[in-house]
Order: sequence, then structure tokens, then C-alpha cells
Amino acid sequence: MRLSQALGTQAWQESGLGAPADIDELQRRITRLEQHNVELTSAVEEARSDLDAARKANRDLTRALNQRG
Repeated sequence: MRLSQALGTQAWQESGLGAPADIDELQRRITRLEQHNVELTSAVEEARSDLDAARKANRDLTRALNQRG
């Protein structure tokens, strides 16, 4: 990098107008949080599916018991 570019970049960052120096870490954190969100969404969908199956089984069992008695 040329000296003038390096000094310009440094001055820009020190002025507080530039992006934070740890922008790469912030991007990695965003990526991790997005992935965690996908995993949690998947877990919620699976739990809803399990709950729906349990409710259906409960209805079927209740119906069967009511027909016998």
C-alpha cells in the first residue's frame, strides 16, 4: 500500500468517520448469529411438528375411548 493511502486510511479511522477496525469480526459474528437463528427456527419447526403429532394421537385415543364407552 502506498504511504499516502496508508496515512489517509489511518487519518480516516482515527477521525471516527471510518468503519470500525474490527469490521471483519463483526461480519463473522453476524454470520454466526444468522446461522444460530436458522438452527433455532429449525428446532421450533420440529417441535411444532412433534406437538401436532402428539395432539393428533391424543385426539385419536380420546375418540377411540369415547366410542368404546
